[in-house]
Amino acid sequence: MRSFISNVAAATSFLLSITATQASTLTPPTLPLIVRNPYLSLWLTDARDVPWNNWPMFYEGQHIGLSVLASLPETNTVYPLFGRGQDALDLDGNDGYKVAYPSFTGATFDASTTNLSYVIPEAGDLKIELSFLSPITPTSTLRQAIPASYVSVNLKGNVEVDIYIDLNGQWVSADRDCQITWQLTRRHSNEDGDVNARKEVIKTWQVKRAEELLFTEHREQAEWGTLHFSAPADARHESGTSALLRRRFSRTGTLQNVIDGEFRGIMEDEPVFAFSKSFNLTSNESVNSKGGDSIVFSIAHVQDPIAQFASARGLTLMRPLWASWFPSAEALTLFHYLDFSTAAALASNYSAQLAIDAAKSGSQNYVDILALSARQVLGATSFAGTPDNPILFLKEISSNGNFQTIDVIFPAFPFFLYTNPRWLAYLLEPLIEHMLSGQYPNDYAMHDLGYHFPNATGHGDGRDEYMPVEECGNILIMGLSIVNSLIYDTPASSGSIWSSSGSSEVDGSDSSSAFPLTALGSIDGAFGFDDRWGGAENGKGKKQARKYLAKSYRLWKQWTRYLVDFTLTPANQLSTDDFAGWLGNQTNLALKGILGIKAMSRLSETVGNEEDAKYYRNISATYIKKWEEYGLSRDDTHYKLAYEWYGSWTTLYNLFADSLLCFHISDDSKRLGAVPAEQTPLHPEDGHSRTGFVSEHVYKIQSDWYHNVVQRYGLPLDSRHLYTKSDWEFFAAAVTSKKVREEIVDAVALWVNETATDLPLTDLYDTEGNGGFPGITFKARPVVGGHFSFLALERACDGNAMSALDFLNVQETPERAHRHQGYPSGDAEEVDTENLEL
Repeated sequence: MRSFISNVAAATSFLLSITATQASTLTPPTLPLIVRNPYLSLWLTDARDVPWNNWPMFYEGQHIGLSVLASLPETNTVYPLFGRGQDALDLDGNDGYKVAYPSFTGATFDASTTNLSYVIPEAGDLKIELSFLSPITPTSTLRQAIPASYVSVNLKGNVEVDIYIDLNGQWVSADRDCQITWQLTRRHSNEDGDVNARKEVIKTWQVKRAEELLFTEHREQAEWGTLHFSAPADARHESGTSALLRRRFSRTGTLQNVIDGEFRGIMEDEPVFAFSKSFNLTSNESVNSKGGDSIVFSIAHVQDPIAQFASARGLTLMRPLWASWFPSAEALTLFHYLDFSTAAALASNYSAQLAIDAAKSGSQNYVDILALSARQVLGATSFAGTPDNPILFLKEISSNGNFQTIDVIFPAFPFFLYTNPRWLAYLLEPLIEHMLSGQYPNDYAMHDLGYHFPNATGHGDGRDEYMPVEECGNILIMGLSIVNSLIYDTPASSGSIWSSSGSSEVDGSDSSSAFPLTALGSIDGAFGFDDRWGGAENGKGKKQARKYLAKSYRLWKQWTRYLVDFTLTPANQLSTDDFAGWLGNQTNLALKGILGIKAMSRLSETVGNEEDAKYYRNISATYIKKWEEYGLSRDDTHYKLAYEWYGSWTTLYNLFADSLLCFHISDDSKRLGAVPAEQTPLHPEDGHSRTGFVSEHVYKIQSDWYHNVVQRYGLPLDSRHLYTKSDWEFFAAAVTSKKVREEIVDAVALWVNETATDLPLTDLYDTEGNGGFPGITFKARPVVGGHFSFLALERACDGNAMSALDFLNVQETPERAHRHQGYPSGDAEEVDTENLEL
């Protein structure tokens, strides 16, 4: 029987063969390289240039030292591959070697990997590939929780070649003057067994600040934690002054296996930590089945603790989740290094499936946009807690550094629904725990857990950023999306294709979490696989959903009660787009709150409280009718930015939640089934909406409006400015006609290719001009998870969410369009909203 990993690799190979001809077509200004968490974040600067013209950077913009060189002993020629290591070399050829440059054949990328490819024609067309792998493993939270990535060098040719790689202390501090220390450690196989059977497996450079500053940042980088840089045991090693090591390697093709014992500052005779290895590609012993050879390195940034959190038991130093499975950082890095084949196979499987799904839902442009976005989402997160109560922390990167911002999680949540919904539950868990403990004094949902990551000290004074309707609506919508993702009948109807793998046994322990990681599976010797997420077998999904809601039901009601009072005509306040300023009666914001109330009716149904369910169902139905009237423009062509702001318009991105949560599927739609887009749909009762909550007329006119106002680089956020938010563009586009959806995707793709921004992918940019920053510089933010909106919607509602919008692809007669105006949506009772008893 073939092993599990072999099967994954075979399936991945097949999937990749389908998409192999569709290599990366977009040329973004930067590319993710090693992007794992807020403090392990390396990006390729100016990715449209050759990789040796610049140093890579941290997302904030400062350089990080990483240099790769290749040397051909036959010609005494050294070739810079990555970083500016050549700056230290004698470029005139007077030091016993020559410096030449390879032919760079380009960069390709998928969700987990960025590959940089080179050819050296003078060496018989020697092919070199630098591969940076930050694996996304949706079936293994254990692996996703490891704060480490891989760098591999793959060679194919018929020559002898030496490879050199080094990095410096900028990985552990942004303060170039700070003092650092280092050591080299070695790890062996069979360390707990027979001494005589032990074999050295890896060697690891460990680098850290001489004086660590716990929970402190400098230019957004952590000032505590240890870098672990690992290589195979047969690699040569050396530490010392950067220029000396690079020159020596260029002359000799090797390193001396010595350690510089003089600890000093990061840029004081810049100490670097290097490995090298020599390859003889002419030898049968060193050439693999593919006609080449390779070497794998591992880079980890290990912190313990990773944050402080005002939990129910008080301010707590939070340990990383991986510490529950590995007794030490050394054990972790050894497992990670030896796990390369498994992690790579799982990551490739995810990337290949993502490419297929994105191509079906959008286009090759959409494939590349999602591939660029995936690592950036998870690069803002860090796993913490224990298997009994796992937690996923999130940093609001670049905009202000807030900890666990609800309205930053919200735009990212389509990524989590598509990839692994349990991670979304882990993101909400610390917010629910903190507010349930009574540490937050307001009736509405809090904005964030702390002013700046990694300090989740709460807001005991209740003076967090004022977005009450925004955050209540967000968390209620996400709460129901989690519940919906748990309840499905067959693997094909699961919200995430990876959710249905693993054990279907229901956890019967007293774990405080409805979704513990106490029953990890091992498959064919590969350890660390999640159990099944929900599902019908053993009633697991419904049981988990009820457990999830039961302990915090009063909170969900409290937030909904606030929305009942304040969402229909929201007072002057901020929405998630706080950079646009305060505004009263925001149409899009009011819609979010009303959808939140509707979501609560479904949550109440889940726990069996029909009285609450009916109450919230009726209120939301009454509100949505009033909202449709209040927000509509006088000429009936679009929805206004604010109820009384005539002549304005807005991107109604919160409409996405109506479809994602399946509110749009009416009883008529369920009875008639999906109707092919090229046919004119039947209507059981003319004058009734084909949608179940927000009327189809809203969908239709907004879709048409977006077509009219889209600009060169995308759909502006609203009528006030020409800037846009890419996450909201995809939220909005997901619920438009196929034609409009393609227009928006193609406009965003053009922006990726032409934008003048020079930092990791921004979500806020100008839709005209050079597509640059609009005076505000957002970068590397996890909100790009919103780009996954199409895929989340494709799998929602047992796979019927998107087909229920097929009416948007039908050209209607003027008579039918006229009859759409003012028809009812839903069958709820009218509610007296003036005299509600709460």
